[in-house]
Amino acid sequence: MPGYTQGDNEWSPDAKLAVVIETATMSETELGAYCREKGLYPEQIQQWKAACLQGAGRQEEQAEAAQKQRKEDRKTIKQLQAEVRRKDKVLAETTSLLVLSKKLEALYGEDPDSGEDD
Repeated sequence: MPGYTQGDNEWSPDAKLAVVIETATMSETELGAYCREKGLYPEQIQQWKAACLQGAGRQEEQAEAAQKQRKEDRKTIKQLQAEVRRKDKVLAETTSLLVLSKKLEALYGEDPDSGEDD
């Protein structure tokens, strides 16, 4: 692989993954030859492989957490929509009462709550 240097920290994550994939099917002898050619140790490749697997496990955990969060969000949205519908009904009822109150006031020419007796 062109451009690779021998230092472990100088290998990019992409390059490490490529090495892990490339060496996955190699025998121990082939792996030893590959490592000598690239200036690596088999232990380094094993560490990189473990890191790749650990990253894949984290990705699954994150996907599960995201799914759980979406479920909670849907539940919250449903509750908020129900609350909005309830408040809309209350507002409609209050508006109706206000309109009726105004009509009653217009009919009798006075405020029914003023306490004046005829």
